[in-house]
Amino acid sequence: MSSKRQWLYRQSGVIPVFEDSIVLITTRRSKRWIIPKGVVEKGMTPPDSAAKEAFEEAGLIGSVHDFQIGTFRYRKWGGTCTVQVYPLFVEQVLDEWEEMHMRKRKVVSVREAVKMVQHEELSRIISGFFRHVKGS
Repeated sequence: MSSKRQWLYRQSGVIPVFEDSIVLITTRRSKRWIIPKGVVEKGMTPPDSAAKEAFEEAGLIGSVHDFQIGTFRYRKWGGTCTVQVYPLFVEQVLDEWEEMHMRKRKVVSVREAVKMVQHEELSRIISGFFRHVKGS
């Protein structure tokens, strides 16, 4: 049995919905396409913390809904990050934002987003959310 401790990180993120499309961003290092997300900040709800990440990482302002549409996990920082995902209905896309020189931002169709996002669980969350929205 390993004595090495497994770290668990609680994160939240958003699927930014903008005019029947999704806004994706790149990671800072590998430049893979992802959604805005980050560690849930102390004193903030997961949806509010995720909205703050969308503002900082992608220059997006909008209303985040409190209902969680999925969860995915990935390995980072020597542990496992669990990301609670919420929809963010984008009302404003800023021309300049905090992390604009570290990340790319792209508005894409749902079909494109599902192909561009390499994380399988996240792709399923995106397609499932839009299937649900179209079906209602």
